[in-house]
Amino acid sequence: MKKTVLTFGLISGGMIAVMMFAALPFTDSAWLQSHSMVVGYTTIVLSFMLVFFGIRSYRENIGGGTITFGRAFAVGILITLISSVLYVVTWEIMYFGVPSFGERFMTMCVAHIKNSGASPEAIQTQLNQLKYLDNPFINAALTFTEPFPVGLIITLISALILRTKTKLQPGGNSATAEA
Repeated sequence: MKKTVLTFGLISGGMIAVMMFAALPFTDSAWLQSHSMVVGYTTIVLSFMLVFFGIRSYRENIGGGTITFGRAFAVGILITLISSVLYVVTWEIMYFGVPSFGERFMTMCVAHIKNSGASPEAIQTQLNQLKYLDNPFINAALTFTEPFPVGLIITLISALILRTKTKLQPGGNSATAEA
């Protein structure tokens, strides 16, 4: 299981990292700023498609064509965890390591909050909460909550689709699969 999980998790996380760094030169683009969530979550969903392919690869190559929901979920959630950690590492490098990126991101967040139409008290509360992003541990924890729920949903769906409890034996008999 380790090889399958590492392979598909690293490829998935690598896809996210490449897309994040590829978008970096365009962070000042008004179009990207207004569509960043769509672009970001589309990238996350596409990279998490490797969860499906990782579970299927495990089922076919290691499980002999069968896999239980539990084993499929375990494979998928481990791929999701690896990919999500790579997402967080990439974000931390960009936020704290790329000159002026963190400042530009915060400026964009402040402008978004001020233009939200919320009450002055709500705006001030949100602005105070942004200060927590300067702590790398809190930043990492909050960043982890972006891709992980998407990966969890894709893992659940993939495990449901790909699970097989029995495999037909030669002669038409069925046997319970060991996972």
